[in-house]
Amino acid sequence: MYLYTDSGLDNVVLESGYQEVETPYGPGVEIEDVDGLHLAIGKWLVRGPKRLNGAEFRFLRHELDLSQARLARLLGEKEQNIGRWERARDRPVNPSADKVVRVLYSELIGGNQTLRQLIEALADRDESQAAELRLKQTKRGWRVLEPKIAA
Repeated sequence: MYLYTDSGLDNVVLESGYQEVETPYGPGVEIEDVDGLHLAIGKWLVRGPKRLNGAEFRFLRHELDLSQARLARLLGEKEQNIGRWERARDRPVNPSADKVVRVLYSELIGGNQTLRQLIEALADRDESQAAELRLKQTKRGWRVLEPKIAA
């Protein structure tokens, strides 16, 4: 049995799929299919019944390849909040952030990036300019025309 703490989690135990090796720096461990291992961990976390703790939240954020700053922007939070949640290893994170990270990870592993693309577009929108919605009725129904930016 091997306690896989390199994941950043304290409760991942490998029964197989690893090998103890000697390195120039002393004894080490070689893990087979690390990507597959991380996928299995991520799926287990997403389906878990309790809210994610800070370490679990951080694991999924890393798997999503998001910086704290980028995730904060996606969630409409301050970057400091993300760091604070991740440091609280034994406490659940914000309930909304928990749900969004689980959904984003599920979308990522499902091969469908649509939801993440939508959330990223929403995070990047420029709210400083009000747009006028212009519509035109056609034989196929209503059609949105290019927005007219208000000055």
